Amino acid sequence: MDLKLKGKLALVSGSTAGIGLAIASTLAQEGARVIVNGRSQSSVDDVVAQLKANTGSDVYGYAGDLGTATSADELAQRYPDVEILVNNLGIFEPKPFEEIPDADWQRFFDVNVLSGVRLARLFLPAMRQANWGRIIFISSESGVQIPTEMIHYGVTKTAQLAVSRGLAEAVAGTGITVNSVLPGPTKSRGVGEFVERLAEADGISSEAFEKAFFEKVRPTSLIKRFGTPQEIASLVAYIASPLSSATTGAALRADGGVIRSAF
Repeated sequence: MDLKLKGKLALVSGSTAGIGLAIASTLAQEGARVIVNGRSQSSVDDVVAQLKANTGSDVYGYAGDLGTATSADELAQRYPDVEILVNNLGIFEPKPFEEIPDADWQRFFDVNVLSGVRLARLFLPAMRQANWGRIIFISSESGVQIPTEMIHYGVTKTAQLAVSRGLAEAVAGTGITVNSVLPGPTKSRGVGEFVERLAEADGISSEAFEKAFFEKVRPTSLIKRFGTPQEIASLVAYIASPLSSATTGAALRADGGVIRSAF
């Protein structure tokens, strides 16, 4: 299927690894021009070179912390005509509620929520002028089923759903769509490393840990395994495309059936 993305300029925040990298790679494979973002210049450079070699598309890089207003402004000045914005940047950390200080709540909100809010605000005027654009928030099933082991993370993912729906309402009747995607437990780089550490601490294999995780921690999963970054990226690529013009204001689940709801 031709997703008609050739030549579209896409920004994927937090895209040097995991889900973000898979999204950037998929969009580039579809012919989009892609801006890769990460905090480290070396990691950004490595991914830009990799994607250029693998896809033949135009790939650019921006090294900076998009959880800050300064970096967001600088990026928008360098690439003012972003047509597809994928707000993937995010952090997570299991921590008991009583041990989460104000500073952590603020940091999680700045990175997981405000980064996307700022970028959408910066790029929306050009999208309005062109009467076309795609804004996608990578939320999580944790925004619906708040995990007790990291409540602050879940709250930020719920906030993304609210921002996404509200912004979709604000651009009603235009050629701009706004949606959120809710991955379930996904074996991104960070999750993979986390699982390996826990498995090692328990003296079991990663495979055994995964089996136990879906029996005890996420028993509602219908696929009974971690999703892959590519499975998320495939959905995002469609939502980013002109073919998805009737899909807006939606919270689209790629959660492996973890959320026990028909809606």
